[in-house]
Amino acid sequence: MSTRRAVITGVGVVAPSGIGSEAHWKTVLGGESAIGPITLFDAGQYETTLAGEVPEFDVSQYVERRLQVQTDRWTHLAYAAAELAFGEAELDPSTVEPYKMSVALASSSGGNQFGQRELQRLWQPDTSRTVGAYQSIAWFYAATVGQLAIKHQAKGPSSVLVSEGAGGLDSLAHAARLVRRGADVVLAGGTEAPLGPYALACQQRSGRLYTGTDPAAAYLPFDERAAGYVPGEGGVVFVVEDLDHALARGARIRAEIAGWAATQDAVAASRTSSGSVRQYARALGTAVERAGLTPGDVDLTFPDAVGLPGYDRTEVEALRAVFGDAGPAAVTTQKPLTGRLYQGGSALDAATAVLAMDYGLIPPTAGPERPADGCELAFVREERATEVRTALIGARGFDGFNSAVLLRAHS
Repeated sequence: MSTRRAVITGVGVVAPSGIGSEAHWKTVLGGESAIGPITLFDAGQYETTLAGEVPEFDVSQYVERRLQVQTDRWTHLAYAAAELAFGEAELDPSTVEPYKMSVALASSSGGNQFGQRELQRLWQPDTSRTVGAYQSIAWFYAATVGQLAIKHQAKGPSSVLVSEGAGGLDSLAHAARLVRRGADVVLAGGTEAPLGPYALACQQRSGRLYTGTDPAAAYLPFDERAAGYVPGEGGVVFVVEDLDHALARGARIRAEIAGWAATQDAVAASRTSSGSVRQYARALGTAVERAGLTPGDVDLTFPDAVGLPGYDRTEVEALRAVFGDAGPAAVTTQKPLTGRLYQGGSALDAATAVLAMDYGLIPPTAGPERPADGCELAFVREERATEVRTALIGARGFDGFNSAVLLRAHS
């Protein structure tokens, strides 16, 4: 077995909580909600009118004009996140051997806004009724991987991971596998841009979205008032490196991807389903085991936090199956501040875990205020100064995907 170790050296956050890891961390510590009315289009006719949007995103700062017109907002967010990640890692990608650099990002719905615009042109009788040539690639679920690989000349094996909300963690796991197989640098993580008319209509079909108008009540995982979630855009791109490569150039090691696992419920999701306790627990426990640790070694846990009563209860049951009746020692979630970013959300949890290690702080949870019956866990209510050596992140994707990643501080 390869002894090459995968470490995170750069974290590029572009999320409703802010652009850049410092902005995100400030939002997390302050408990500032970024959920509000959708402004990217008129959502007045929809049951769900709230979401988490990336604030003051200026695409021209990150994407040249010729590429802006060829790509979707989802890809624009990833361009920005990758630039921020390389900046934090203090790594110029042009100095990396091209065939030793890969891109492995997660994706769910692809280029929604680009596709919406082009198809509306096709439908409208008072237009040319044509679709632009870039429609053939801009909407494609692998477009962002391809665009970043081209921009940064990453000629190593590249991949797109498709497992909805679990994808951000699957991406980190695959990045670690690529490092073991010989890659020196991998761009990992994922962004999402699910806020458009057709995209929102598709999401509403799941029956999982909050349909009220109060931002303060829009996303309350594990709370007795939980009534679904609201979508959000953005996410994180990480620079993942081989440890020896990072040390040789004097890089700051932020965290090691020490353990990971993925399972499948093998049962189609429905409006009455709530996920498999056994399969989710198996993913969580296996990630800890593969890191060479025991559940008692885990300092901090980030749950999936769907915000649906049934899913919240099964998540608590899965955590108790791994950690015992008391559950994990410390639990925190910030998803109620941003909305559910799908693959971008699990990547954002991993970014928050890295920052907790950086700052020696456990950030306060953004809920629940009143835990529902069966959802009592050791939620961290106030910012806690303590060394965070290990963090377990769990995530689930629609239709039975379960993933977990164990991050460990480098020593």
